[in-house]
Amino acid sequence: MTNHVVYRIHQSVQADANVFLLSGVLNTEHAMRLQELLSTAAGGRIVLDLKDVTLVDRAAVQFLARVETAGTELVNCPEYVRSWIAAERESRSVPE
Repeated sequence: MTNHVVYRIHQSVQADANVFLLSGVLNTEHAMRLQELLSTAAGGRIVLDLKDVTLVDRAAVQFLARVETAGTELVNCPEYVRSWIAAERESRSVPE
């Protein structure tokens, strides 16, 4: 029996924004696929709606932190993901 991880991306264009509604588990592989979609998105704002995301891994959190810093808007971000993004940013700002 194969273990399928459910993940969906629904893209829509609203007013001046490309909106990507994410649902399911956001892991490394899915983050890479999402990066490809973001790179082909038309001009305007990019919004990632995380309302239906159920689980993320560290690579996905690092990806979200990077795209948010680059100007992508994260909406409906679960509190634990928001806290993890903040922790990732803090750990990167500490000189080694």
